[in-house]
Amino acid sequence: MLNSIIETERCLIRPLSLADAAGIFELDSNPNVHTFLGKNPIKTIEDAENVIKFIQKQYIDLGIGRWAVIDRANGDFIGWTGFKYIIEPINNNANYHDFGYRLIERYWGKGIATETGKACIKYAFETLNLEVINGICEVGNIGSVNVLQKCGLQLKDNFLYEDIPHYWFELQKTAWIKQTGPNNNQT
Repeated sequence: MLNSIIETERCLIRPLSLADAAGIFELDSNPNVHTFLGKNPIKTIEDAENVIKFIQKQYIDLGIGRWAVIDRANGDFIGWTGFKYIIEPINNNANYHDFGYRLIERYWGKGIATETGKACIKYAFETLNLEVINGICEVGNIGSVNVLQKCGLQLKDNFLYEDIPHYWFELQKTAWIKQTGPNNNQT
């Protein structure tokens, strides 16, 4: 669980709250955001509230869930980042921490996913004491491939998920320590 706020140069990372519903609606109602997510954007603010409640339940039940990304300069909701604990098998793997992110479209291409992703990974290894994290994305999602690799995850496998080709990425704590050096200051 995220017990404090993670700070990066441009962003604050904190647990999601119902006050983020308008931001989640802007994010998840955009069909462009859902290009590689099953093409099923949400339709109402109530849908956005339900997304937040679902993630908040993960905080309670699993001790982890995606976190809000907030613009430090103006307090605007940018999207979410962080981890989801996956119980059901994906690519013959279960019970693992999936790293992911999703940003409102106007924030794409600014390095925010990488900046906040690196901060979350540092938190995962140093504070949550995780030994390994994973990430998946559609093969065609070049932006996410780049973010995952810039955050240090290594491509390990390709597999079909819901009949769509995906990549499987992994980062072990030992490899992260080697990548970041003795200070582990990636943020």
